[in-house]
Amino acid sequence: MKKLTFDLAQTPLREVNQYLHGAADALSGQQIDILNPDGAHNVAVGLNAPVNITVHGHAGYYAGGMNKLASVLIEGSAGTGVAENMMSGTVHVKGFASNGAGATARGGLLVIEGDAGLRCGISLKGGDIVVGGSVGSFSGFMAQAGRMVICGNAGHALGDSIYEAVIYLQGEAASLGADAQFEPMTDADLATVAELLAAAGLQHDPQHFKRLASARKLYHWNADANQEY
Repeated sequence: MKKLTFDLAQTPLREVNQYLHGAADALSGQQIDILNPDGAHNVAVGLNAPVNITVHGHAGYYAGGMNKLASVLIEGSAGTGVAENMMSGTVHVKGFASNGAGATARGGLLVIEGDAGLRCGISLKGGDIVVGGSVGSFSGFMAQAGRMVICGNAGHALGDSIYEAVIYLQGEAASLGADAQFEPMTDADLATVAELLAAAGLQHDPQHFKRLASARKLYHWNADANQEY
């Protein structure tokens, strides 16, 4: 395996990302270490190759955004929009994540070992998100497809206006959003939670999780609702 190291204290981030946007065949299987990120924004964005990247420290906004095929490990915390619009691959945050983690992700797996901020998984479109800690308010807002596993608690309006995505919550939610409801866990749900926890490297009992999904009352306009949903 070819291994390269980039030190952002010496090499501009633009040059690093330009290298990472090279031909997929040439990048395939490489191990790339990024040193001294010091909260830089847009680290390892727009990847389109099965390359392994380790960010040694904290990353700023949109780390691992638009990821496709790559595995990105952030050995620290991440700012707003980590793994935003991810298509495939894996983004793993060892620390905490700020607002909008995994926003609009269409595929792949985002793992956050610590807590996540507001709107985690907003407008999720097919990706999987596993949070080892708690999430902020409006997480899963308008999530259209995909799965979220939250091992801690959730803030207000969890799953507000959710569509066909499913959220699994181990702790408690401060409140549920419009059209979100808890449903019985099935054997398939238990298997899904076990699978996602294993993929994230987290150990929890799937039996302790609750399933949250859409009540489907917002799917069609109801003229008699008087704007009360």
